[in-house]
Amino acid sequence: MNRDENLKQLQNTEKIWDIAVIGGGSSGLGVALDAVSRGLSVALFEKADFAKGTSSRSTKLLHGGVRYLAQGDVFLVLEALRERGRLIKNAPHLTQNQAFIIPVYNRWERIQYSAGLKMYDYMSANLSLGSSRYISKDETISRMPGINPKGLFGGIVYHDGQFDDARLALSIAQTADHAGACVLNYAKVVSLEKDSSEKLKGLIVQDMISKKKYPINARMIVNATGVFADKVLQMDNPDAAKTIQPSQGIHLVLDLDFLGGKDALMIPKTRDGRVLFAVPWQGKLVVGTTDTLREKAKLEPEALQTEIDFVLETAAGYLTRKPTRADVKSVFAGLRPLARPKEGSTKTKEISRSHKVIVSESGLVTLTGGKWTTFRKMGEDTVEYFPKITGLTMEVSRSKDILLHGFTKSIPKGHWAVYGSDARLIQELAKADPSLSELVHPDFPNIMAEVAWAVRNEMALKIEDVLSRRIRMLILDAQAALDSAEKVVNLMASELGKEEVWIEKELSDFRKVGEKYLIKS
Repeated sequence: MNRDENLKQLQNTEKIWDIAVIGGGSSGLGVALDAVSRGLSVALFEKADFAKGTSSRSTKLLHGGVRYLAQGDVFLVLEALRERGRLIKNAPHLTQNQAFIIPVYNRWERIQYSAGLKMYDYMSANLSLGSSRYISKDETISRMPGINPKGLFGGIVYHDGQFDDARLALSIAQTADHAGACVLNYAKVVSLEKDSSEKLKGLIVQDMISKKKYPINARMIVNATGVFADKVLQMDNPDAAKTIQPSQGIHLVLDLDFLGGKDALMIPKTRDGRVLFAVPWQGKLVVGTTDTLREKAKLEPEALQTEIDFVLETAAGYLTRKPTRADVKSVFAGLRPLARPKEGSTKTKEISRSHKVIVSESGLVTLTGGKWTTFRKMGEDTVEYFPKITGLTMEVSRSKDILLHGFTKSIPKGHWAVYGSDARLIQELAKADPSLSELVHPDFPNIMAEVAWAVRNEMALKIEDVLSRRIRMLILDAQAALDSAEKVVNLMASELGKEEVWIEKELSDFRKVGEKYLIKS
């Protein structure tokens, strides 16, 4: 992807894009991917970096949703299982099969969980990642050396998918870009433009780097801004009712040896009815999540102390070694864009995780709700409105068969896997310039060539883009990321042609963000 080349496309003020997408998270990227699969022209604008918000802060699971099955939402589970299977086929370098173990403490739990997971297996059909089965107490402890054996009866093993959320978002952006879409980060939509009949005809977008504004003509405009959807709806109509209820989920990152083994732990019912996961991911253990209603949507949400305490206390009940605040390598928070509940309801588990498409009187198409696993179907369902909005015909969707950028049948080893077919090109950069073969940080396998590659080919413009979303160091070990910032910014400045003033501001900005990922004792 070349940001400068994409910006040049906006200089043609006569061009009418078929679809302009506001939002560069999983929802907006799903819309762009489906639209280009139908031969439509697409421009996508993200006010920050791709997946800066919720889409890089997930539990890293591609799943049908075992707990949604328990709630009776069979259609959502079926849809998610189908999409999980398609995504694993289309992006094998970014996805993998992950075994989970549910600890069982009595015979009734064994019967209950076994029955539910057999139904989950059945619904997966030919897209199954492996059959569920009961295992003994001894095998459970052998597979999870860190689990507390007190009162343990056995365990139920089942399979779901795992992925790198920010890297997947980037891969989708690259795929859409290569197919002809104009994809831009740090491009903020500042106003919506209407014709004499109050129907949308375009928008004004501002490049947040140069501050230059560009008028964009579009036949259909999609609001796919997640928890910020209401802001765009109110830009369209100041009297628009609120549709989004942000729900915060946090994750704590610990050393992997707190659990041990390769299996993930799934706790189906905590003391307040939530589900909690402890998932091995990129050499660490990601533990979460919470479900806390928040009134205000923020681009950089922070974990509440009560949420941190809840996750630590719950995890301590299942682990032999009790994690403390001092053991937390990083804490990150994300906001789910749930549909606003009925008056008086405060339980987020009652709010549907299904996505919804809303069309305003002006013709603004808003995509709300949903989950990462179903991003492609969400995009397909949204683009289906194109003929209704424009009166034009379009081709059938082909997005379910698109192989995502980096696809390869020979997955590179270790941390190189997420780059897929690009891994070899990055390694060649390091061979050509020995300074790029240096480690970014001694505790991580990433090398400086990945930083150069992120700037040259992945639209990384800030330290955070590199250390949080291109390389996942910030969410894996916040202090390591802070310690690496100066080394990274110096190379970025060289690549981008920036001066000392820019370096100092970048370091200051990154330190402010990075410190939010550290646990305050």
